[in-house]
Amino acid sequence: MVTFTLPFELRVIAKHQPEVMYQAMFSVAASVLKEFAKNSKQLGGEIGFTGVLHTHNRRRDLHPHIHFIIPAGSFDKDRKQWHKSKGKYLFNNFNLATVWRARLLERLADKLNIKLPSAIPKRWVVDCQHIGKGLPALKYLSRYLYRGVLPDKSIIGATDEQVSFEYQNSQTKTTEIRTLPAVKFLWLVLQHVLPKGLRRVRDYGLLRGNCSKLRQQIQLMLAVAGAVFQMVPEVKRAVAIRPCPCCHQPMSFIGIHARPTSLKTPLSNTA
Repeated sequence: MVTFTLPFELRVIAKHQPEVMYQAMFSVAASVLKEFAKNSKQLGGEIGFTGVLHTHNRRRDLHPHIHFIIPAGSFDKDRKQWHKSKGKYLFNNFNLATVWRARLLERLADKLNIKLPSAIPKRWVVDCQHIGKGLPALKYLSRYLYRGVLPDKSIIGATDEQVSFEYQNSQTKTTEIRTLPAVKFLWLVLQHVLPKGLRRVRDYGLLRGNCSKLRQQIQLMLAVAGAVFQMVPEVKRAVAIRPCPCCHQPMSFIGIHARPTSLKTPLSNTA
């Protein structure tokens, strides 16, 4: 899974222009992943990935970032082959962050004409880690989609004046309590409501909607390859054993001895 995080200095844009910022984050991050996969020696083809927009941290402050789950493989359209990446390494975090920073700033300033803050950090955060295969990876991603902004069980106290909720500190791994005035608490939650029509989950590459036939072809290729691999068992040479007809114990091969041929003198015809 690859996570692209928006730095603190640009979150004010996401606060006042969420639709513009989130659309730019999705499109730029997707282009970065596609280019890295195309230039990768292990992949070198078209990949598929799913992105989920997450707008808050554990304190429920505004913290926009996108989680992308990426299968470690690509499809070569010219050779009609599936390339599987070896190991748990996919892309370099530092290189991803460098390209992510340059392209997003260019999109915001040049194409969207958004005035950027004067102080922008040079180092941005992009995290790339292995989270498992198949269903475990999807379950890991689903936590960022279906758990909501704040579960009801996390609210431990509520009055007309203030609301208290608990959360886990990401640094100390301990449970802490945050108390806010009721109005500020409502604003804390409402700022994570996405603009109408903005999709939180998006598919790209081989996983997009109009690639269903191509996905079926790839699945068929992988299924046939797996079936052939399972049908051909490993060839094991068995040692031939010949028991002794008397003691019925295995006999050891010593060698072959040819029986000498006897010389026979031909009979002469006598009168």
